[in-house]
Amino acid sequence: MVNTVYENGNPPELGYRSWWVGEHVVLPSPRTPAAPMEPTDPILDPLVHLAYVAAVTERLELGTGIVILPQRNPLVLAKQVASLDVLSGGRLLLGVGAGYLEPEMTAVGVPMSERGGRTDEYLDAMRALWTQPAPSYQGRYVAFDSIDAHPRPVRADGPRIVIGGHSPAAFRRAVARGHGWFGNGDGPDDLAGHLAGLEKAATEVERPARLGRLEINFMQLSPVDADTARRYADLGVDRLVVYPLPLEDPAEVTAFLERHADLPR
Repeated sequence: MVNTVYENGNPPELGYRSWWVGEHVVLPSPRTPAAPMEPTDPILDPLVHLAYVAAVTERLELGTGIVILPQRNPLVLAKQVASLDVLSGGRLLLGVGAGYLEPEMTAVGVPMSERGGRTDEYLDAMRALWTQPAPSYQGRYVAFDSIDAHPRPVRADGPRIVIGGHSPAAFRRAVARGHGWFGNGDGPDDLAGHLAGLEKAATEVERPARLGRLEINFMQLSPVDADTARRYADLGVDRLVVYPLPLEDPAEVTAFLERHADLPR
């Protein structure tokens, strides 16, 4: 963690709506072609990271983009999520995904073949713990009864759930279980392809009315210019996430955020 010194001791008001963090518990060493990072690249636990950000902000939405859900114990994660949601005043957007990196899954003891089923069950189990008067759940991978956990999240229906991923299964999960979807790519053309996948998924699975409209969150893996931001707006993006990595110098990150703060909204 690096500290940046601002004039008058306060950071500038740049107008960002949300702050997103990703996750990898471990990374393959040596690096494999599928790995997004070097094994020695530092990456903070997302909930610890967001607890820090929550403590120094008041309005910023706090998003996980994403937590690799099948690697987590769902009851422990439910407690952590509810705690962070309460401490932040209901600002948490819980982004989750099924994961894809086989060496990471193996290291934490989750078979790749089970990651989809675990993701769906864990979502249902956490929601039961957050919302039911007498929480109970019986599944293949998680089961509980005669327990309770407080505090509950701020929203009576639990925190807003964002489903990440670009596979057909992820698109179906987003339509059926998510308030929003989180994806990434190199530009608007990539997003257009993902949106087509979401539209196809909407013909295959039912969307519960309680979820409302599916919100679109997209991260371009390179700097974004004004024309590109307008294209994203035309495609219906709700939150465009800018990505300052691999910048490491705090002054360079600050300059990146200041430069992108002027993008059309």
